[in-house]
Amino acid sequence: MREVARLAGCTHQAPYHYFEDRETILAALVVEGFEELTDRLRAANDLVPAQGVRAAMIASGRAYVDFALSQPGLFRVMFRPDVCNPLRFPAVMEAGSRARNELDRLNLIAHGNQATAEQATILWAHVHGLACLLIDGPLSMTLETDHQRQRHLEAVADRFADMALGAGDPTGSNFPVP
Repeated sequence: MREVARLAGCTHQAPYHYFEDRETILAALVVEGFEELTDRLRAANDLVPAQGVRAAMIASGRAYVDFALSQPGLFRVMFRPDVCNPLRFPAVMEAGSRARNELDRLNLIAHGNQATAEQATILWAHVHGLACLLIDGPLSMTLETDHQRQRHLEAVADRFADMALGAGDPTGSNFPVP
């Protein structure tokens, strides 16, 4: 918190004049993080009419992972209820739901009336897991430069889109339904 205050150009106690406690400050940051993530995911989903489902799926994955790579500290806090308990902050729950809704929207775009909750979880697990591997996992050690990470992300996004939409079928109509 001292570093946040220093960067803001104020004393380390100044934020507490505006916020009840440390977790309340973090909750405000988490809301902003989810809002930015939602905006990025929405922009990716909105590519469908002009560029198609596959392009939107790739752009959505990139949006999620690029957000995580650009703000790793915030990304970590957003998914740590032990650091910022969303049950204590309705605004955090609402902002998180809006981001999740964009992932669900992608699932509906990709799979239409055959979309399932399990497929939505697979999409989310893919991007979230990849982000975590690139930030804190083994990929953070083997892919040391932004260029290496971006090349890997592009290759993974292409392969994942093929798998999720059905290889060889750009419409995704042959996606296996559980």
